[in-house]
Amino acid sequence: MRTKKIKSVIFAIGMVVLLVGLDQAAKLLADLYLNPQKGGSDFVIWEGVFRLHYLENRGAAFGLLQGQKLFLVLITAVVFVVICFVYMRLPFEKRFLPARWLAVFIMAGAIGNFIDRMLLGYVIDFFYFELINFPVFNVADIYVTCSVIVFVALFLFYYKETDLERIFPSRKRKA
Repeated sequence: MRTKKIKSVIFAIGMVVLLVGLDQAAKLLADLYLNPQKGGSDFVIWEGVFRLHYLENRGAAFGLLQGQKLFLVLITAVVFVVICFVYMRLPFEKRFLPARWLAVFIMAGAIGNFIDRMLLGYVIDFFYFELINFPVFNVADIYVTCSVIVFVALFLFYYKETDLERIFPSRKRKA
């Protein structure tokens, strides 16, 4: 069992590195080809619906907490520690594989945006659904948002009370 756990953790670290690499590569391409300060411009995928649009986001999701770099870095560190804790608490069984995968994607998204904040002072966003004027976002945002939604759904509808007791044994059952 210990070997299975070690292999799973090594695989997860490899996947996080791969996913962060994909996120950073996409942001680099956005910076090179979409950044107006470097001669780039928007790339229209579907006129009036979806375009690639360069944006330097100095806040969090939906532009909240603009200019609060230290706070965002601290929150990212806390989220990362919590996700690592949950990942290690999950039983290394097939039933919990979806939750482990989602934890990997959340970690990769958090690290991807953390790298931008630390190196650039902002996060590069570039996906823009102009049809609904949705906030501009990036690959790391997709990792985090989609994974958190599915993670919550798993814990609400898939995992049972007995599963949760195995993950968090200190939970007390109601009498």
